[in-house]
Amino acid sequence: MYILAAVFVDDISLRELEGSVSRIDLTGVQFSAVVEDDFPIMFAPHLAILVHSNDSSKDTSVLEVTYYRDDEQIARNVQPLNIETGKFAYRLVRAEMEFVEPGTIEARCRIGESDPLVVPYTLKAMNIN
Repeated sequence: MYILAAVFVDDISLRELEGSVSRIDLTGVQFSAVVEDDFPIMFAPHLAILVHSNDSSKDTSVLEVTYYRDDEQIARNVQPLNIETGKFAYRLVRAEMEFVEPGTIEARCRIGESDPLVVPYTLKAMNIN
């Protein structure tokens, strides 16, 4: 099993086309946001992770997403994966994180002991003139 992509999104939806062909629609793909609120704030972006279980994969594994600010781990999500060989799947991960000031976090996504796929997310303050 391996990660095809991981992106922060506003929404994800599934639809099936003729011939049992599935589509995953991602809307609002983003890697940053601007907030008006005073810091500190709690922020919880949705991370959509697309996974493929190729012919040499086992049907089960573990997805781990750890969120880091600099070298400090600030959140973690671990969930089992059970994907039929040759199939695709997605997982949504949402971590509630405190931002005491504008800055960037990294979501480090991995399956089993694989090297992580790193996805940054930056929270910016709105400049009020």
